[in-house]
Amino acid sequence: MRIQLLSKPGCHLCEDAEKVVQTVCGRLALPWEQINIEQDADLYERYKHEIPVLLLDGKRTFKYHIEEKALCTALFRRGRAMRER
Repeated sequence: MRIQLLSKPGCHLCEDAEKVVQTVCGRLALPWEQINIEQDADLYERYKHEIPVLLLDGKRTFKYHIEEKALCTALFRRGRAMRER
């Protein structure tokens, strides 16, 4: 499973989302990456008004706010769907 948090420096919502993703993924031992949209012109144009955005396997799963319980549920469902394939 690929977990990507799209954000940019100085965004307080991004900082909040980072803490949640770091906590949940740390607890579940899942790798994740944070991507600064300012370093990619395409990502910046696409998401500049929607950050933070959390992508699970490339699919936008959350934007603006991420709650621990909702993230755990989404990760569980995604993991289960992957196992059923």
